[in-house]
This record gives sequence, C-alpha cells and structure tokens, in this order.
Amino acid sequence: MKIDSICVYCGSSNRADSKFIELATRMGKEIAAREMRLVYGGGNVGLMGASSRAAFEAGGKVLGIMPHFLTKWELPHPEIETIMVDTMHERKWLLFSESDGFAVLPGGIGTLEEVVETLSWHRLELHSKPIVFVGKAFWQPLMDLFKVFNEAHFTPDNFANAYAVVDSPEEVIPMMEAMHKRQQSAEQKLF
Repeated sequence: MKIDSICVYCGSSNRADSKFIELATRMGKEIAAREMRLVYGGGNVGLMGASSRAAFEAGGKVLGIMPHFLTKWELPHPEIETIMVDTMHERKWLLFSESDGFAVLPGGIGTLEEVVETLSWHRLELHSKPIVFVGKAFWQPLMDLFKVFNEAHFTPDNFANAYAVVDSPEEVIPMMEAMHKRQQSAEQKLF
C-alpha cells in the first residue's frame, strides 16, 4: 500500500486559536505539494475549512465527507467534492476507507472520538494505516493518558507503534512513510 490519500482529523471551530488555523493551512498545503489527496469531514469552518481550502487552492485533490444534518451549522465548500451521508457512522467509515493514513490536528471531542476509534481499530489489527498527531504540546495530555493505560496493563507495550507525534505538518508525511516501511518490514519477517 502506498500513501496517496491522507485523512485530516481536526477541529471545526472558527474560534480556534490562529496558530491552530495556521497549522491546518500548512497541513493542507503540504498534502497538496506532495500530490496526495486530503480527505476531511466536509465542513468549511475552523481547522477543517483551513486545511481543505489550502489544499484546494494549492491545486490539490480534496474530498469532503459530511452528514446532511450538519448543514444546519456548517456548509461544505461549494467547489470541493463532497459526499453527503446520513449518519456520523457512515462519515467515519468513508473517512477511514478513503484514506491511507491519518493526520490528527488539534480539535475537540469530535476529533478525539474519531482518532480514538481509528486507534482502537488499529489495536484490534483491523488496519495498519499510520496515525500521526500534529502538535506535541497540544496532544501531551492524551499521550500521558495512553501511558497510564499501558502502565495499568490495558494496552500492550506495542500500542505506541500505532501512532507517532510530531510538531509540524512538514514532518507528517515523512513520518507516515517511515511508519509504513516499518510495518511492511515487520509483515515480511512473518513470512
């Protein structure tokens, strides 16, 4: 499997700190510069809007996936291809199935819910797609919680191999590629 399509999990609040909006903008530009497709939750607000617009404006391929009911609060970008679905479960499945890796930018409870499910599926060996958190300081409390899970023997030591944490969008794709190579090498050793 080659990494051609990256799902960006991130917040949709327009009230987010400008440094997070800038981070999302850089992520969108980076994905477009690498000629990869950005897959996201379909909204044109907050970090979602910033990353998708940046990729689109840089000439990149972008796919939004949005439930109909969310249009009460936010609308998709009129020029970006958007698949409309009925439920959040459909949205999450399409985000997952349309992506080869996951970049997790700052966000709130929705972002956390998306990435935790993706990590859980990885833990259950339902996939081996790379998951990269962006923003070490922002995600440190979650990393501390993961450590608690491990120390209490709720997750195995190798759970830490399911994800990586980087500071900048420019580090995401090289990290995903390195994780993918490690996974391929581990799989080859089994045969």
